[in-house]
Formats: sequence, structure tokens, C-alpha cells
Amino acid sequence: MSVEVRQVERGAFDEKALVELLRDAVDSGASVGFLAPLPTAVAVDYWHSVRDELDAGRVLFCAYRDARLVGTVQLAPAGKPNARHRAEVQKLLVLQTHRGQGIGKDLMRTVEAKALQLGRSLLVLDTRQGDPAETLYARLGYVKAGVIPDYARAPASDGLDPTVIFYKRIGL
Repeated sequence: MSVEVRQVERGAFDEKALVELLRDAVDSGASVGFLAPLPTAVAVDYWHSVRDELDAGRVLFCAYRDARLVGTVQLAPAGKPNARHRAEVQKLLVLQTHRGQGIGKDLMRTVEAKALQLGRSLLVLDTRQGDPAETLYARLGYVKAGVIPDYARAPASDGLDPTVIFYKRIGL
């Protein structure tokens, strides 16, 4: 089954589907800035902030299978004068039921192509150490820059988890 990845503009923003995708990720233990159980109001507020940032340069891609939202990723281009060559990849999310089917890879390839189109040659991102995304990023050519200990609250405990910082030079 094929997946269609497309850039989502402010007017085509499917808030309900995005909220459910974020809740699915958080409830499955993803370290994406939230802890389970994720209140709907918090998820709605988050997506409203993303929608508002689309006018300021943030780019949102969504992956669809049979017209159903199954994944998303964001590109946040740096705006400072000395940073206009780089961007941050944020919130790669794929529904639990659709993981392991290449959707994350498709989303990442799309975000990389957009970064090149925007004149960005360096991408950075982070993920919790030991998560499946760490392996995905390495397979896609991202280089581990280092690990920050105790970076984020662990989803199922009072502990703290390390995060891995990655970068990738593109278009060089």
C-alpha cells in the first residue's frame, strides 16, 4: 500500500486527526515533549501553535494512506542570520499500527528535500536514546553528535532519560 506525503498549509489543517496522532504517539511512550495521558486540550493547544507557526516558516508534512493521516514530521528552519543554512527536524510521528512500513523514512526523505529547496544544508534533530527512531536516523545517514544525560522525563516513571543529538549534511 502506498503512502502519500504532502505539505499541509494552514487552511488544510486537520486538527482532529493531528490530535489523535499525537495522542497515539504519547500514549505509546514516545518522547516528544509530552507525558501520557495527554489531555486533549493540551494536544489541541500544541497543534494550534504549530498551525500559527506555518505562516512564519515552519513546514508541516503529513502522510496519508487511504485518505487517513498515518504520520507527520515538521521542519523548523533557523531564522537567525548566522543560521540560515540549517533547520531542525521535529516531531516525526507515525501511528503505532503503521510503524515499520517505511512511513517514517518517506517523511524524512520528504523533509530533507524541502530543506534543500529552502537552501538548508544542515539538519539537526534529537531522540530519546534507545528508541527505534535512533536506529532509523542512523540508517538514513544522520550522524550522532552526542548524548545528553537526564534530558527528558521518562514517560512511565519519575526517572530521566538521555537524548541523542543527530545531524546530517545534505546537498553537499
